[in-house]
Amino acid sequence: MIKKRNIPLGTVNISLKAKQFIKDILKTGRLSHGKFSKALEIKFARIHNRKFAFFTNSGTSALQMAVHTLKELHGWKNGDEIIVPAITFVSTPNVILQNNLKPIFVDVDRNYYNIDAGKISEKITKKTRAIMPVHMFGLSANMDEILDIAKSHKLKTIEDSCEAMFVKYKNQPVGSLGDIACYSTYVAHLLVTGVGGIVATNNLEYATVMKSLMNHGRDPIYLNIDDDNNITDDEDLFRLVDRRFNFVRVGYNYRLTEFEAALGLAGLGEKDQMLKNRKVNASYLINGLAKFSDFFQLPISQPYNEHAFMVFPIVIKSLGIRRNDLILFLEKRGIETRYMMPLVSQPIYKKLFGNSEKNFPIASWIDKNGFYIPCHQDLSKKDLDYIIFAFESFVKKFIKE
Repeated sequence: MIKKRNIPLGTVNISLKAKQFIKDILKTGRLSHGKFSKALEIKFARIHNRKFAFFTNSGTSALQMAVHTLKELHGWKNGDEIIVPAITFVSTPNVILQNNLKPIFVDVDRNYYNIDAGKISEKITKKTRAIMPVHMFGLSANMDEILDIAKSHKLKTIEDSCEAMFVKYKNQPVGSLGDIACYSTYVAHLLVTGVGGIVATNNLEYATVMKSLMNHGRDPIYLNIDDDNNITDDEDLFRLVDRRFNFVRVGYNYRLTEFEAALGLAGLGEKDQMLKNRKVNASYLINGLAKFSDFFQLPISQPYNEHAFMVFPIVIKSLGIRRNDLILFLEKRGIETRYMMPLVSQPIYKKLFGNSEKNFPIASWIDKNGFYIPCHQDLSKKDLDYIIFAFESFVKKFIKE
């Protein structure tokens, strides 16, 4: 009998470099936005071909700032619409509602699970202001087609890239193509800081407003305790001092400390090996589970679309296998699972928009039959073999019955 293993969805390793960074912070006593936060933002922006990036307290906060900024600067009205996929984490439509806007759901692609770009145009109305594609599970949405639609209808694009970073879509970094991109550094994601997120853009006006929003809506003249350093002119210094407690918009407190930034900065130095290990693990799982292809749809990607494999999504194809039976079987053996981001079936969204699952047949199919399992960089060969053996044991059990 094979000994039970514990295989969580995510992993955290605090490297020696990260520990040294933390020691440096403790020595200096500088906890608020400082050299580590600044270095993380600059390096992350450069990796993703962005001019500006800000380290915030979650991917959700990044999305909230993005929507708020576009609404403020472009004069969107309450009730205006943003198009989103019918499969995503609740944060995506939540921030739209919290900005008094309306999410308009579009079904997803059956093979890749991202928004079906071919179904976007039919959902555009006079109130549509933006498209928010979500790069699900580590794979980019079809950005070329989405950007063409946005351009032809004069819409903004917000890339929800909370589950994909460091990978390429047609040789361009995922999250580098829309007006604003938002990332997550939460536990179990690709770059882990415990909690955290990053919002990135190339637009100076957007960047200025977002930086103000995350600092309570403060006057952009003073957004960091270092902003009054090295000012020698009395008039310039007083102008800053006079305005540094001015608040020019209703903002949020979405800041993080140097501790989280240090973890993120250290993680950036390990990103290539992290991605390599995830891809190797995914390939091993795909090869090992291929013999069950009659039962399960395994993850695939286009040749031009690099997969980060934040997780390993699976959809049951055989109607004879019940998703919940398989999930329970795996969980009892220590293999952690999650549903594949059901959205329109969530109780609150049924309350707000009615029972609309029938309008999104692919999302409904995924909701009823999809789940994902671990694929992180610290899985050993024994872990992977254990996962494959668990699937094999379940299928054999199912066949016997």
